[in-house]
Amino acid sequence: MIEVNNLTKIYKLNKKQKTELKTKSNTKVAVNNVTFSAKEGEIFGLLGPNGAGKTTTLRSIVTLLKPTKGKITVSGYDVVKDSTEVRKRIGFLTNELKLDVHFTPNYTMEFFGKLHGMSKEKIDKRKKELFDYFGINKFADKKISELSTGMKQKLSIAVSVIHDPEIVIFDEPTNGLDIITARAVVDYLLQLKESGKLVIISTHIMTVATKLCDRIAIIIEGKKVIEGTIDYVLDETHTEDLEDAFFELYKNATVN
Repeated sequence: MIEVNNLTKIYKLNKKQKTELKTKSNTKVAVNNVTFSAKEGEIFGLLGPNGAGKTTTLRSIVTLLKPTKGKITVSGYDVVKDSTEVRKRIGFLTNELKLDVHFTPNYTMEFFGKLHGMSKEKIDKRKKELFDYFGINKFADKKISELSTGMKQKLSIAVSVIHDPEIVIFDEPTNGLDIITARAVVDYLLQLKESGKLVIISTHIMTVATKLCDRIAIIIEGKKVIEGTIDYVLDETHTEDLEDAFFELYKNATVN
């Protein structure tokens, strides 16, 4: 289970950043007092436009960023005090994951498996499972530079979950993918859920959220504006689909 309580993340801005943001303030509040929880056996979605604070929230959960205020626990472990234990339990995929293009998928999987302290036997077993599922086998000894964008994304997923973590967190998992690869990713996330794992995704694509998520939290300008099942969100906004619900919430949040 993941519990996020009153998460706030404030960045200090340099002169260039202040110019880019057209502000005189020395700080930017990326996430403002956000609270939510997610449990095993569900897919929880963080929704919002670009720059809303979704990625900052996820990075705080996976210990890449230290919260300015608030507390986050993962399976009972504090992300600041027990960061090593937290990382053991999480697989994190971000678009900023850069695989070395000179390596092969085989070598890459072995490298990351060893980083997680896995035995060669466990690495080989897990690699076979993931390569079979994502159709990577016939590309296993090619350089990553020779792979298609979709195949690179599939390999990135395999790398992220090689240690079979109990919690999987994906930042914009289908962004920029072709329809076939996107479907493979969606099906895999559903499979993870069915196996009892906790899956958290961030997305700004409402159709993806509707298809995947059991519950969602919508973040706008760093603040959570609603949390619950999609049916709950539709009821609260008096709308019939998630995109309309989002725009209703966005309008109210930016006007107020």
